Amino acid sequence: MENKKNTNSGKLKIITSPTSQSNIEQAFGKYDFNITDEQVSAAVKKIIAEKVHENDTLDVKKFLMASIELTTLKTTDSDESVLAFTERVNQYADTYPDLPNVACICVYPCFANIVSQTLEVEGVNVTCVSGSFPSSQALMEVKIAETALAIKDGATEIDIVMPVGKFLSGDYEGVADDISELKNVCGDVPMKVILETGCLKTAENIKKASILSMYAGADYIKTSTGKEKISATPEAAYVMCQAIKEYYNETGIQIGFKPAGGINTVMDAITYYTIVKEVLGEKWLDNKWLRLGTSRLANLLLSEIVGEETKFF
Repeated sequence: MENKKNTNSGKLKIITSPTSQSNIEQAFGKYDFNITDEQVSAAVKKIIAEKVHENDTLDVKKFLMASIELTTLKTTDSDESVLAFTERVNQYADTYPDLPNVACICVYPCFANIVSQTLEVEGVNVTCVSGSFPSSQALMEVKIAETALAIKDGATEIDIVMPVGKFLSGDYEGVADDISELKNVCGDVPMKVILETGCLKTAENIKKASILSMYAGADYIKTSTGKEKISATPEAAYVMCQAIKEYYNETGIQIGFKPAGGINTVMDAITYYTIVKEVLGEKWLDNKWLRLGTSRLANLLLSEIVGEETKFF
């Protein structure tokens, strides 16, 4: 059993990492996994029908703009394209000084140095996907080295992918060990764990993966890589937020939430905002705790905020 630092709530806490099967079973025993897809679907439909319209406001759209993780994770990314991508964020601050900037720029680790050296805007983080994104299929030594190098080159946040194959085969101890080892590398650098909920398929699996990831050291849990057929869904978001709430009630540790992949419209973003508001409450309505992994959404939100079609990013 290994003791590990966790800085999720902004205060140093010591938690016990579930690095043995008995510890994992003990952690799981504190939560109710008797949740069906039908129950989740009904709850989400109710929230959307009754609450989403209340949040279709200018203030919410400005908040969502400040929660965007502006992302470029293309095979064709290059030093030149990432440099230009980062410069647009710098220019945005000058062009729209009265509007909030994005929360971070998200890139592959090989571009961490370029972004960190080029970014001039205070308050915008440098996020790197790491640990053999998007599959998580690599030797742990490779995942550790990639993560450490990303941080050395300027990453201020790290996104990793939960080893989904291990989870689906029931190797919960292996999943927890992987996450815990990478959190040890990250130290005080916040680490998001991507569950790839489209591969987990059921509400029960999504909740178990959420709880396991949080106990193993996640500072955020994230829906998807955006590389699978099914990415973020309101149903997966609802289950993950329920898990975050229960974990917070059990441990007092606040965990962030990030839907990513398939956020194609402003109304999609407002729907995720509403789910977070209804399930987790006002304490999570801060861009430290709620993030949106997307790029296409930035121009759509900006267009609605300024009142005309705008293609800035």
